Amino acid sequence: MWKYMLSLLVAFTFLLQPLSIQAEGWGYKKSNNGEAPDVGRYGPMLEKEDGFYVDSSGAPVIYLTFDNGYEQGYTGKVLDILKEKEVPATFFVTGHYIQSAPDLLKRMANEGHLIGNHSWSHPDFTKVSKEQMKEELDKVNQEVKKLTDQETMTFVRPPRGTFNEQTLKWAKEFGYTHAFWSLAFKDWETNNQKGWEYAYHSVLDQIHPGAVILLHTVSQDNAEALEQLIDELRKRGYHFGSLNDLMVKKLLPFPILSL
Repeated sequence: MWKYMLSLLVAFTFLLQPLSIQAEGWGYKKSNNGEAPDVGRYGPMLEKEDGFYVDSSGAPVIYLTFDNGYEQGYTGKVLDILKEKEVPATFFVTGHYIQSAPDLLKRMANEGHLIGNHSWSHPDFTKVSKEQMKEELDKVNQEVKKLTDQETMTFVRPPRGTFNEQTLKWAKEFGYTHAFWSLAFKDWETNNQKGWEYAYHSVLDQIHPGAVILLHTVSQDNAEALEQLIDELRKRGYHFGSLNDLMVKKLLPFPILSL
């Protein structure tokens, strides 16, 4: 009998452990030729599990996304600019952000922005079990529902950009789509801000049709550059879309013609 119980215990313990699959860190060589970066083998991995990092339709559209792990006092300004310029965005939030900045979270939703899942405690998904990953995502979703009228949470951005084939698959099973990015720069070090022009040129140097831009709202540079960026990108013929629009394009069997 004890051997049977021991076998059950071993099997149960195994189920709770993450599978031993190599961790991947989202990355690519930055593009400065007006084209989306080549992400190599990551592209087919995302396609298989319905994830994305770019709008490949070729349309002159840009998707603004922000990661919000904690508040540094600049999100209000970012929201002011987005409202004035009528630009949609997606904010990926953690549990800490939900608890420490509920009013800003409510404002995001009230002003028409999407709230995405950045996990509750910002773990490396490749180092936790399937059950733990689900708990991390469920808690964010539940707490956002308590504070806002957003009923559906569709997009997930893995902490640290770390993932593997298994975590992509799990997220899909949980009803999430992985949202990576095709344009980013080192903007998250609050003690190493370089002035708004640095953020401005970091985006413009890499811009391309269909860009999914990752910014962090803890950056003073980003907050001060955002208005100029939006104006300049519109001058260059770009318009701004929601990640929901991108998902519609992915699901339709034919391309959408821009009016």
